Amino acid sequence: MTDPSKYKFNHSMLRVKDPKASVKFYEHLGMSLVEQKDFPDNMFSLYFLAYDSPKATSHGNHWTDREGIIELTHNHGTENDANYKVANGNKEPGKGFGHVCISVDNIQAACKRISDAGYKFQKRLEDGRMRHIAFALDPDEYWVEVISQKDVAETEKETTTDLQTYKMNHTMIRIKDKDASLKFYQDVMGMQLLRTAENESNGFNLYFLGYGEGKGAGREGLLELTWNYGTEKEEGKVYHDGNSEPQGFGHICVSVDDLNKACERFEKEGVSWKKKLSDGRMRNVAFVLDPDGYWIEVIQNEKYGKPPGEY
Repeated sequence: MTDPSKYKFNHSMLRVKDPKASVKFYEHLGMSLVEQKDFPDNMFSLYFLAYDSPKATSHGNHWTDREGIIELTHNHGTENDANYKVANGNKEPGKGFGHVCISVDNIQAACKRISDAGYKFQKRLEDGRMRHIAFALDPDEYWVEVISQKDVAETEKETTTDLQTYKMNHTMIRIKDKDASLKFYQDVMGMQLLRTAENESNGFNLYFLGYGEGKGAGREGLLELTWNYGTEKEEGKVYHDGNSEPQGFGHICVSVDDLNKACERFEKEGVSWKKKLSDGRMRNVAFVLDPDGYWIEVIQNEKYGKPPGEY
């Protein structure tokens, strides 16, 4: 048996041009490099960043036993390619993935610190009508939403920010059909619908899903699904999965208690596979496709045992 209550929304993968610049940016946001994997024969490296201070939700945990990791994928040589540019998911062609989001203690001070380090913003706190959120830009111009764990009015005069309190709160992807996606992520992936935000005047709804307890800015590992009204009536695929050109976002990942049993369960649920466990040489990872064709990696949470084939 496999127990979906033990599943974790482990990470979100982004392709990057220059890992030194990208790792430096996410470390500036308070994250730590908790795992690195290099594949010189295949010419790529993976960098796993997460919050790991003594105050962090998953402090000291094995990288597979965490939520809120950002995985940066670097294909060797792109840092020297003047023409290499990722698609950040927020414009055509390539619209689909939207952003990752960190929650902070004192949002005004946190945003000033990011700005003072020379990083750009898609939206500053003071821009527009939504004065309680900001969007910073990482070195590849992926959007990083910044939200507050406290009432924004209470932190206006605060001049310091404690990086140890930050959380990697959520990842946002756009979906075509809310009913199909909500059913899939709840019934198949085992997530719970924790919060819904309806914005009828602007024609979209937001659905926040996750594993375990908690639904606000104080937790990690949420998946935000953005549904723009009417997309479900459009013919064919509406959003880009990030893995065909133009590339950028790659996948989200769920770690499970028993990889073999979880994949057997997914098979019984009738999922579409990008890669079954038995496909190819990598027998310790599978990829499920969600209703929009986004890739969902499935890995073994090593808290519960080694991946298949490893002893």
